[in-house]
Amino acid sequence: MTVTYSSKVANATFFGFHRLLLRWKGSIYKLLYREFIVFAVLYSLLSIVYRLVLSDAQKRYFEKLSLYCDRYAEQIPVTFVLGFYVTLVVNRWWNQFVNLPWPDRLMYLISSCVHGRDEQGRLLRRTLMRYVNLTSLLIFRSVSTAVCKRFPTMDHVVEAGFMTAEERKTFENLKSPHLKYWVPVVWFTNLASKARKEGRIQDSVDLQTILNEMNHFRTWCSTLFGYDWVGIPLVYTQVVTLAVYTFFFACIIGRQFLDPKLGYPGHDLDLYVPVFTLLQFFFYSGWLKVAEQLINPFGEDDDDFEANWCIDRNLQVSLMAVDEMHMNIPRMTKDIYWNDSDLRPPYTLAAADYCIPSFLGSTTDMGLSEVLHNEDVESHDFRHRRQESVLGRVRRLLSVQEVPDLARSTRPNFKRHSSDVSSPDSPAVAGVPEVVVTPATGPQRAQAQPRHCRQTRPAPAPAPEPAPEPARDREQRGVPEPLDRGVRGPDRPAEPQPDPDRAPQVPLDRPRRPGKLPRRHFSWQPSCGSLQGLHSPKGLVRKRGLAAASRFPDGAPHAEDQPAGLPETDILESLGNHLAKEEPSQTS
Repeated sequence: MTVTYSSKVANATFFGFHRLLLRWKGSIYKLLYREFIVFAVLYSLLSIVYRLVLSDAQKRYFEKLSLYCDRYAEQIPVTFVLGFYVTLVVNRWWNQFVNLPWPDRLMYLISSCVHGRDEQGRLLRRTLMRYVNLTSLLIFRSVSTAVCKRFPTMDHVVEAGFMTAEERKTFENLKSPHLKYWVPVVWFTNLASKARKEGRIQDSVDLQTILNEMNHFRTWCSTLFGYDWVGIPLVYTQVVTLAVYTFFFACIIGRQFLDPKLGYPGHDLDLYVPVFTLLQFFFYSGWLKVAEQLINPFGEDDDDFEANWCIDRNLQVSLMAVDEMHMNIPRMTKDIYWNDSDLRPPYTLAAADYCIPSFLGSTTDMGLSEVLHNEDVESHDFRHRRQESVLGRVRRLLSVQEVPDLARSTRPNFKRHSSDVSSPDSPAVAGVPEVVVTPATGPQRAQAQPRHCRQTRPAPAPAPEPAPEPARDREQRGVPEPLDRGVRGPDRPAEPQPDPDRAPQVPLDRPRRPGKLPRRHFSWQPSCGSLQGLHSPKGLVRKRGLAAASRFPDGAPHAEDQPAGLPETDILESLGNHLAKEEPSQTS
C-alpha cells in the first residue's frame, strides 16, 4: 500500500510539486480532514456565541479571556517538541525498512553450494528455502496487522504451503511461552549439517558461509521483533499529543476576532475567518499525523510497508532460484564486442544528449602555459629568496661590531672567558710560557706569573707601578680608574697596567688537549661572550679593528685615513693592513 510518486518528481520543473498536491491517496488531506473540520466548527460556534449570544458584560469578560489565551499560548514549545519527535519516528521507520528480511543472498548460496540435480537434491534445496520463508512469515505475523489478518492461525500457514502437517505437529509440541519464530532456523541448520555429511555440500567453508548468512537473516527478523516490542516511550507520545491539542484549544479562544472599536492591540480588523490560524492548525496537526502514520509501518495505512507482498515475492523468487535455475546455465557465446577494444554501446535518438566524454579530473581544463608560467615565477622567487638568504648569512658572518672607546671606558673592556678549548685541568704545552692573571682582594694588583705556553707576540716587560695620581688628573687625561684586583703579595711582582696609548694585550688560554694551540679571547662588551679571533677571517678583521682603536683613542679614525666608497669591513681591513706595516717599525 506504499504510495510511489518517484516518476512524477524525476525532473525539477516549474512548480514541479503542484502535481502532488492534488493526489488523495496517502495525502495529508485524507489524514487530517476530520480534525480540520472539527477545529473549524468549534471556532465558528464560539465566534457566533461571542457575537450573538453574550451580553456586553459577558463580552468584556470573554475579551479578557481571549487576550489572556492568545498571550500565553505562544509559550507552549510546539515546534521543538514536534520536530524532535517526528525526527525520532522517521529514523525508526527507515531502520525497520532496512532490516526487512530478504532471502536473496541465502538462495544464491544454496543454489550454488548444495549440489545434486536428482530428486533428493531438489527436495533438499526447496526445503531449506521453505524454512527461510517460514521464519520471515512467523515474524510478519507477530508484527504486522495486515499479515495477521491473512494468516490468523497456523492452519492458514499450513494451507498456504509454508509448513507441512507433520512440521506443524512438531512445532506445536514444543512447549515454550515465547515466540517460536526461531524453530525453522534450527531446522535449517540441522538440515544443512546433514547435507554436508551426505556430500551435498562439498566443503565445510561453504557450510560455514551458508550458516553465517542464515544468522544474518535471523538477525533481521529479531530486529523487527525488537522494534515492535520496544517502541518510543509512551510519555513522549503523550507529551507531544497534549502539547499540540492544548495549543489549538487555546487558539480557539485566543484567536477570536474581537470588536475593533474597543481598540485592543492586534484587533484592528474583523475578518470572521481566521485564515492563518487555520493554516497553522493544518501544518502542526499534519506534522503530528506524519508521526502517527510512521510510528508503526506494519499497519494498514497508505504508506505502510507491503508485508504481504514481501512474503509472496520471497517465496516465489527463492524457490525458483534453487529449483528451476539450479545449474541451468545458458550456453556461452562470444559477445558482440569480442574483437573490439573500444566499446561504445549505442544510444537512441532520445538519449543522444546523455552521451558525454569521460571525466578526467578537475585540473584537465587548466592551460599548460598557465601552469608553466606559475612554475617559472615561483622558481625565480625561490632563487631570489635563496640568494638574499645566502648574502645575508655572508654579511652576518663578515660583519664587525662598532669599535668601543677604550680610552673612555670606565672598566677594562677585555677579560678572560672560558671556552671549549680552555680548561684549568688541561696540561700545558712544554716550552711555551703562559700569562695567568690571579684575582685577589685589596687595592693592589696581582702579578702575572709566566707559564709554559706559546706566544704569538712578545709580551712587554712588566713596567714598575706608577705613583698614584689624583682622580681629577685621570679624568682630564681620559684614563679609566683602575679596578681593585687584590693586594700584591711580597713574592709577587706588580701586574702590568694597561697603557691607554697602545692596544691592550690579549690573555692566552692554555689548550685543553696536548698539542693543540691556544686561542685568543677578547670581548668588546662586558655583558657579551668572548669571541675567538685567531682561526677565522672574522676574528682577523676584529683584531685589526682593535689595532685601529688603539691608534685612534677617540673611537673613530680620521676622515683622511678612511678609503672612500668602501663598506665597513673593507675599511677595517685597509686600516689593519696599514697598521700591520707599521708594527715592524715600532718593534724595531
